[in-house]
Amino acid sequence: MSAASDGATDSAALLRELAAQEEALVLPRFSNDDAWRLGCLLVELARERGAAVTVDIRRGGQQLFHYALDGTSPDNDAWLDRKARVVERFAASSLAVGERFRAKGRTFEDSSRLDPDLFAAHGGAFPLRVAGVGVVGVVGVSGLPQAEDHALVVAGLTRFLSEPAVG
Repeated sequence: MSAASDGATDSAALLRELAAQEEALVLPRFSNDDAWRLGCLLVELARERGAAVTVDIRRGGQQLFHYALDGTSPDNDAWLDRKARVVERFAASSLAVGERFRAKGRTFEDSSRLDPDLFAAHGGAFPLRVAGVGVVGVVGVSGLPQAEDHALVVAGLTRFLSEPAVG
């Protein structure tokens, strides 16, 4: 197998994995209290990992949760804005959108025709999808390499879905 086909196989496998995550991480509902619980859980996970990240949760254009751990900067807020716009536009994780372009041998920045100052298809933003409703918001993390940002959000959503709701 050639290096090119290895890359194509890896990309296809990654795209399948990302699609499976989005299919599995569907919420029964998403309230303001749920945003608080999920946000606090992500901050806790970041602290456990010693990760300097900013966490942001939005629903319908309203910011419901935002927390910047020590070691972050306003640049993380700008990245979150850009990644969230990608999720809102494509209804898919920012990592998946970027990977779709890379799988075709292109870059999001060169091929999407979207302003890179406003949109970033880099990992770390994930759609908040409610069963029977669809995408209602975005949860995002910024501060780590893109695959690690994405993995932190997935870990947080996975734990959130496994814990009983409070109240």
